[in-house]
Amino acid sequence: MNDQTPDRTMTPTRTRAKAGAGAGDNVVDLLGQLTSQGAHLAQEQVALMQAEVREGVADIKQAIGAYAGAAVLGLAGLGVTLTGLGWWLGTAIDNVPLGILIVGVVTLIVAAVMYSSGKSKTAAAHLKPTRTIRTVEDTPDILTGTHTSTGARP
Repeated sequence: MNDQTPDRTMTPTRTRAKAGAGAGDNVVDLLGQLTSQGAHLAQEQVALMQAEVREGVADIKQAIGAYAGAAVLGLAGLGVTLTGLGWWLGTAIDNVPLGILIVGVVTLIVAAVMYSSGKSKTAAAHLKPTRTIRTVEDTPDILTGTHTSTGARP
């Protein structure tokens, strides 16, 4: 038994490798690794977010193009339809110009009502992100543990 080579699997270096990566690392090294991995993860998340935003922007561009095309064709179709309606009304009352004028005035009245409704809804809209602003303002206190939750907010 003495003439055999010694078993090197029990040396301190090998035991540490068997126990798992990082078993012999000190706290400073582990914190450094954690920081490095956290930074890498944050970079990967930012890259993923940028890719998703790029995809979303491309989809939105296509949607805007489709909306614009639909609006142009819709307006043309509405014009033809209203002209036909005015012509039909004009022949029914034996005065085509008067029929077209009546349809035009009714169309303008409907447009004015729709405009007024949209204007009042726009005035009532709250575009300031107050909840997000509150959350951002509260974040430092939450992170330090000094945040006091009052429940309801105005």
